[in-house]
Amino acid sequence: MMELLEIALYGSILVIIVTSIAFLWYARKTKSELERQSMTIRQLQEDQPNNQLHLIESTLNPHLFKNVLNSIQSHAYQTYYALDKLANVLDYILYDSRQQFVSVKEETAFAQNLIEINKIKLSPLFELQVKMKIDENDEFYLQNVMAPLLTIDLIENAFKHADIQNPDAFIKIVFELQRGVFTLSVVNKISEKPPIQKEKGGLGSRTLDQRLQLIYGSHYTLERTRKEDQYVAQLKINFHEYKNKVRVAGR
Repeated sequence: MMELLEIALYGSILVIIVTSIAFLWYARKTKSELERQSMTIRQLQEDQPNNQLHLIESTLNPHLFKNVLNSIQSHAYQTYYALDKLANVLDYILYDSRQQFVSVKEETAFAQNLIEINKIKLSPLFELQVKMKIDENDEFYLQNVMAPLLTIDLIENAFKHADIQNPDAFIKIVFELQRGVFTLSVVNKISEKPPIQKEKGGLGSRTLDQRLQLIYGSHYTLERTRKEDQYVAQLKINFHEYKNKVRVAGR
């Protein structure tokens, strides 16, 4: 019996101790919280002018953001259209161009997408002419006889060096496939402003010459001429002669 009383007594003392500790901890926490709230109130009172400024800014920022969105929205279709063309170009560069040869159909489709992307920076009044004189019944139209990315250099140079701000400026691009001969002709009015000189300028043109020579040998021509204020570039590949050479070499 005495043992039970002692246990009960010790238990009561333990409960009192734990309760006292908890009360002291809660009282200290409450005091600290009250001090923090008091400091916050004083801070809010001191920062009232700044808070008003932030309120004004928070009203202006969404307004400016909305203006930006409206501007983007006005070009939404053009942006989507360009991104779609860019996706096609990247697919071609990353996947199709890994092949040794592609068809004329695939290469000209890539070139047209590239032209559409470059059109974004042109004024609606800029004269850009693109003509397709492709004989889709030509035996080489669907054959994999064309090295990929051969058209990129001539097209990009036209947009790079054309005076796009000049109302008289123009770019004319003609794709042609007739009787087994592919021709790409590009003519542009040369800008009077000197082009920005790059440390490794002309690399694309040199690479194009080297690739054509290694692949097609004497069965191609690449001419670049300047006629007064016009720059003319023409690439011509004779697939008939090239295929005949390949057949003879394979015997």
